[in-house]
Amino acid sequence: MGASLPPKEANLFKLIVKSYESKQYKKGLKAADTILKKFPDHGETLSMKGLTLNCMDRKSEAYELVRLGLKNDLKSHVCWHVYGLLYRSDREYREAIKCYRNALRIDPDNIEILRDLSLLQAQMRDLTGFVETRQKLLSLKPNHRMNWIGFAVAHHLNSDGSKAVEILEAYEGTLDDDYPPDNERCEHGEMLLYKISLLEECGSLERAIEELRKKESKIVDKLTYKEQEVSLLVKLGRHEEGAELYKALLSINPDNYRYYEGLQKCVGLHAENGLSSSDIDQLDALYKSLGQQYTWSSAVKRIPLDFLQGEKFHEAVDNYIRPLLTKGVPSLFSDLSPLYDHPGKADILEKLILELEHSLRISGGYPGRAEKEPPSTLMWTLFFLAQHYDRRGQYDVALSKIDEAIEHTPTVIDLYSVKSRILKHAGDLAAAATLADEARCMDLADRYINSECVKRMLQADQVASAEKTAVLFTKDGDQHNNLHDMQCMWYELASGESYFRQGDLGRALKKFLAVEKHYADITEDQFDFHSYCLRKMTLRAYVAMLKFQDRLHSHAYFHKAAAGAIRCYIKLFDSPSKSMAEEEEEMSKLPPSQRKKMRQKQKKAEARAKKEAEVRNEESSASNVSKSGKRHVKPVDPDPNGEKLLQVEDPLLEATKYLKLLQKHSPNSLETHLLSFEVNMRKKKILLALQAVKQLLRLDAENPDSHRCLVRFFHKVGTMTAPVTDTEKLVWSVLEAERPFISQLHEKNLTEANKIFFEKHKGSLMHRAAVAEMLFVLEPNKKREAIKLIEDSTNNPAPINGALGPVKEWKLKDCIAVHKLLGAVLDDPDAALRWKVHCAQYFPCSTYFEGERSSAMPNSVYSQIAKKPENGDSSHPEGGNIADFVTSNGKLEAFKDLTV
Repeated sequence: MGASLPPKEANLFKLIVKSYESKQYKKGLKAADTILKKFPDHGETLSMKGLTLNCMDRKSEAYELVRLGLKNDLKSHVCWHVYGLLYRSDREYREAIKCYRNALRIDPDNIEILRDLSLLQAQMRDLTGFVETRQKLLSLKPNHRMNWIGFAVAHHLNSDGSKAVEILEAYEGTLDDDYPPDNERCEHGEMLLYKISLLEECGSLERAIEELRKKESKIVDKLTYKEQEVSLLVKLGRHEEGAELYKALLSINPDNYRYYEGLQKCVGLHAENGLSSSDIDQLDALYKSLGQQYTWSSAVKRIPLDFLQGEKFHEAVDNYIRPLLTKGVPSLFSDLSPLYDHPGKADILEKLILELEHSLRISGGYPGRAEKEPPSTLMWTLFFLAQHYDRRGQYDVALSKIDEAIEHTPTVIDLYSVKSRILKHAGDLAAAATLADEARCMDLADRYINSECVKRMLQADQVASAEKTAVLFTKDGDQHNNLHDMQCMWYELASGESYFRQGDLGRALKKFLAVEKHYADITEDQFDFHSYCLRKMTLRAYVAMLKFQDRLHSHAYFHKAAAGAIRCYIKLFDSPSKSMAEEEEEMSKLPPSQRKKMRQKQKKAEARAKKEAEVRNEESSASNVSKSGKRHVKPVDPDPNGEKLLQVEDPLLEATKYLKLLQKHSPNSLETHLLSFEVNMRKKKILLALQAVKQLLRLDAENPDSHRCLVRFFHKVGTMTAPVTDTEKLVWSVLEAERPFISQLHEKNLTEANKIFFEKHKGSLMHRAAVAEMLFVLEPNKKREAIKLIEDSTNNPAPINGALGPVKEWKLKDCIAVHKLLGAVLDDPDAALRWKVHCAQYFPCSTYFEGERSSAMPNSVYSQIAKKPENGDSSHPEGGNIADFVTSNGKLEAFKDLTV
């Protein structure tokens, strides 16, 4: 390194390296310039100067200098190493690996380059190469602990756990008997626990438990030790020992649900196997004895509600609910909501809460008790009932209960939040947003309530108001840039969905792609942990993190963002945005006076957008002043409205990029294959569309969307011209070979398959709608018959043995979808109007159907609520008198003088 230089310049070169490592870039640059004055073609100095400039955000100069340095000294491992570091800083990992390999050809035993190469191989999951590099590092420095551990982890990741155990045992053989010293006990204990988890993974359970007990004195984390021991005992079938150990763990933490689940497995009473009545009695007795032991534990009281039935369930849930209603626990309904999926339990809960409500109204206390309850108990009972009826879809009753609760105690914020949620479910999104804003105004320091208000506003498509409300909690009020920096994905997804509903594809795409970028950043963030975790010995957490990263893109938020982006690109393909030339052509056809007005409007809009961007830039630069007085100005977004994203040549090609990720990471999602079908039908990729149809039938053949895709596909194939080319003939032969294996079409034409599907699902609204749509597609002359199929649907009560008991079947979102089908696809405005009037009776609070009690009707209660000034403008309160800015709802006059 710098060997070809005279002593003085060689020392200066060492100073460049030292300055780079200590981030003193100006000092390093000065030293480099001094050398280059005498030796302008010295390759290694040019490369190091380039690397230093790269850290000063002068990337183009950096690449020029590094390439020039490499050209001048192709046989220098330093030049190749620096080139690799440059690529690594730009996340070009594959190119960086090539550079490192070239450097190792020149200097095969360079520890620094080998270490950097191993990090990149771990990042790119080149596990075979990772094992080889780690082996080389160990052979060069066998006295370094990190090299032993890295070699073991490499084998583990390469699916060779037994080899990893051998390496760890060989490493232990190099240690003294009294190892570790006090300052390394935690790291050594972690390594031992990692080795035992490897033995467990390899299936050597007896050996694992023997090793665990042998090394007990050297393991510092005693809780993990016990959890590992009990896990091994259960897997070995030593249930009696496991039960005793689980009881010991419960004495440490009696609210840990996993310990109770493990104890149930040990005593042979786990719910997965199905429970008989005698099993339930034994479990009940077990939890009663545990309840006497841990009287303060809520888990020991809550878990029995999942398996008890009938009268015993009634008694247990009564004992569980009463103290929580008295105490006033707002999350009680959330706690009990899983019980609504158990047949019959929702009815028992309703009966019980109504009994409690009646008793509290009559006597002021619970049934069978002489003591009076505090007045708030009735309010919390009404609060629970409102959520109960909301869950059951009985929105009128839910609203009457929550209104009564607000009238009883108008100062409780949770009441307004729940009323907002009920209105959202009932279909009045504008009133829901206003109620959520009322709740927000009652506690301006509560971030959660602020976030819930923002979410309601976005659902009501009040994006500007939502943005202004959201930034109240951002750093220095730095607009939505701060929300992006904080990776606030729920906001970006909700905002993107809102823009998509409004037809603003540019902004919608921008939000969805921002979420996709967050996931790319999360993937990159693992890079720093490859060396850190080996150094700190957090090996189990490190391996778990790598496994999590491998399935990162299967996360729900990524799925929503990718699906949203694909829908945007499909819509863009179906109705492409006009180019500048087309707009100019259209404008030239206008009369001169109108053309002049249009141009003036465009100029004003551009000037306004420019001014807003400048103001945002000034605000952000003012807020980005560090303690040292230096400004850290963030670059201004050159495309705030996403207009450049719409200027793609092939929208379907862009959609395919995200579709491949969904197919890889969310193969069991129906939406993935529905989107695949839509994209490939537009691309005329017949076999890929068939693959999507087969996947839909595999996942849920009875789903209305699966039926639609099946019929649409084979109808499209039936209208295609006869194959001419060899490729077309091959595709045709595949289709003919596959069709007999699709049971829905076996020896049936599409019309017959559609009729059979209707007979199977004639009681379901969405299935009838799918059949009607396909009837119209197959036989356009039967439009009236198709409309009649939909209009003959009846909103029957759901099956009586269902988990929620007698509730109407039709859902608001399904009825909206049917209305859009009648208007847009079947193209019958009269039928759509009849459907709208019909649904307005079932959903009187829905603004979409203009129900009589919705805020869309001028004389309704909620129209007054929704007529607030736009939220989030200059009237946003920073504190002060609530009566000044909260619209009256319930009895808010009672706390006009309350201040926040």
